[in-house]
Amino acid sequence: MAAESVSVVFKLYCLTVMTLVAAAYTVALRYTRTVPSELYFSTTAVCLAEIIKLLLSLGMLARESGGLRRCNSVILEQVLNPVEVLKLSVPSVVYALQNNMAFLALSNLDAAVYQVTYQLKIPCTALCTVLMLNRSLSRMQWFSVFMLCLGVILVQWKPAELTKVQVDQNPIVGFVAIAIAVLCSGFAGVYFEKVLKSSETSLWVRNIQMYLSGIAITLLGVYMTEGAKVIEKGFFFGYTPWVCVVVLLASVGGLYTSVVVKYTDNIMKGFSAAAAIVLSTIASVTLFGLQITMTFSTGALLVCVAIYLYGLPKQDTSTLTKASDDIKASKEKLIHV
Repeated sequence: MAAESVSVVFKLYCLTVMTLVAAAYTVALRYTRTVPSELYFSTTAVCLAEIIKLLLSLGMLARESGGLRRCNSVILEQVLNPVEVLKLSVPSVVYALQNNMAFLALSNLDAAVYQVTYQLKIPCTALCTVLMLNRSLSRMQWFSVFMLCLGVILVQWKPAELTKVQVDQNPIVGFVAIAIAVLCSGFAGVYFEKVLKSSETSLWVRNIQMYLSGIAITLLGVYMTEGAKVIEKGFFFGYTPWVCVVVLLASVGGLYTSVVVKYTDNIMKGFSAAAAIVLSTIASVTLFGLQITMTFSTGALLVCVAIYLYGLPKQDTSTLTKASDDIKASKEKLIHV
């Protein structure tokens, strides 16, 4: 399916589902980390989500190929191409670096400072889109990008807690780490978009190639961070039906994210993520007793306005120029008459 042939309705459907799934994932994840029960290992949940995404992508590839026999042929000819697998391992490695840098930054910066500075990933993604994909944004779209950034900052803004931290904080290390995380976020997303759109290779082939390296990286993360505990208590220790829901939402959300990147762009993915933050926070009012503040209301309004402004059609400057030239020519004719 070519990007040009995809209808606006399909794009809106994918963006809507991605937003709702992301919002539900955030709420469900918070619930599983707050209920009084044996706490599961988050690294195993991330790894399991990658495995499920791989299986779902294999199913979609089989459906697209027209059967298991044809699917096996595609896997042998396209998926298991070492060069292509290596190419798709780049975003997986960069995302892993981003997550580690984000953790390091949060360990060395106050929560409020972290939330504010981390939102620089939104304009960074827009800049990477312009530089790496040779795509232009109108002044209104740039304005909406920075408005979205401000809106997300206000939505997530919380006063710094006056509590002592358990480790010595180094602000310089924190800011360097968050700068790396921001650059990784922008680069990895746009790199994946460029790979998806630079050839006619199936979206599901690309997903499978990326998830293969993603599984390897997340398994390494399980071993390095919680290997001894996982061996002692088991891979699925602490899993409940709600944890399974979280893993399923993460898997489905990941697939819809790749579809959105394929048929829209990473900037729209950022706008969708911002809308999901607003929705999940509103849901937290009912489920967790969170209080809505004026700061949140202002930020939510800015997010909604930014999404609307970014979606406005670009003005065709060539048409405007031609119209202006026609008006000038008409005036000159009248003067000569």
